[in-house]
Amino acid sequence: MSGPNTNFDPKQVSALSAEAVDQMVAEAVAAIAAAGDLDELKAARLAHSGDRSPIALANREIGALPPAAKADAGKRVGQARAQVKKALEDREVVLIAERDEQVMRAEAVDVTLPANRRPLGGRHPLTTLMERMSDVFISMGYDIAEGPEAEAEWANFDALNVPPDHPARTMQDTFYVESPDSGVVLRTQTSPIQIRAMLDRELPIYVVAPGRVYRTDELDATHTPVFHQIEGLAVDEGLTMADLKGTLDHLATQMFGEGIVTRLRPSYFPFTEPSAEVDLECFVCEGASVGDPSRPCRTCGSEGWIEWGGCGMVNPRVLQAVGIDTEKYRGFAFGMGIERTLMFRNGVTDMRDMVEGDVRFTQAFGVDV
Repeated sequence: MSGPNTNFDPKQVSALSAEAVDQMVAEAVAAIAAAGDLDELKAARLAHSGDRSPIALANREIGALPPAAKADAGKRVGQARAQVKKALEDREVVLIAERDEQVMRAEAVDVTLPANRRPLGGRHPLTTLMERMSDVFISMGYDIAEGPEAEAEWANFDALNVPPDHPARTMQDTFYVESPDSGVVLRTQTSPIQIRAMLDRELPIYVVAPGRVYRTDELDATHTPVFHQIEGLAVDEGLTMADLKGTLDHLATQMFGEGIVTRLRPSYFPFTEPSAEVDLECFVCEGASVGDPSRPCRTCGSEGWIEWGGCGMVNPRVLQAVGIDTEKYRGFAFGMGIERTLMFRNGVTDMRDMVEGDVRFTQAFGVDV
């Protein structure tokens, strides 16, 4: 019986040779270094340090070696496994730090920034529209005039040639402060501001009076007891209806765009003579629905025109009431509702939306300043 082979060289076993083990380590270290994230590192760990990795398979060959060769082979494979483990740990530290840095950048919160938990608000479209209309007249050389909302009955009616028995002066149409005998009303139009302007200012006078007015109307889709008007007054030498028409055409163009057509339709107002209604050509059908039952227009009722406001030459009695020489001076005046203008410009169909305070209505117009 022969003794053990003490001259066995483990280098003769290809899987356990120094060159083979060094190659395994080099491939493992290269794969680990190439891992770009933790998932790729996990795949490299399984491929080069798992149960089916080349080093693990080589380690299984040690059991078949003679006792004298096991120590040298085991040392060589152990050192290789330690190198791979060290490379894995070092690369894992780097990749975790990179991942944490990316998360910190992505989820960074600047605590010095001001809080913005409330939605951005906006001004009411009636306010901005009234200011835009005022700006049109300012660019034409007009002044903005203001007056009290609780007005003397004389300025609201008498000075404007409204007789005492006129229906507008009854409590069914006008809000009186305390009683009809008090002589104080909530102004039914901004025309009293024109009276005050003619009493206080030097001639010639070019003023525009925007503001809130009151009438005893029921709140519905087209009426409200509190609404807004803008009225204009010009008193100078030689003014005519042509000047009035040119002024209104310019305002209509600024409000509704180039190409808008206006007309003056004869009417009656106590404070102007002659008087007219200002109509706009329907901007939906442009008059095409008139006489054509197949093309009805809800906006103008197939009439081709939409009423916008009233106007006319100032009645001489109004000028005389404030002490203006009617032989030398003439004037024209006009007025239209801000709500009505907003409905035309933006397609608002229900006036109640303007007064109910729902932010969803205001937000549709954006943040306007």
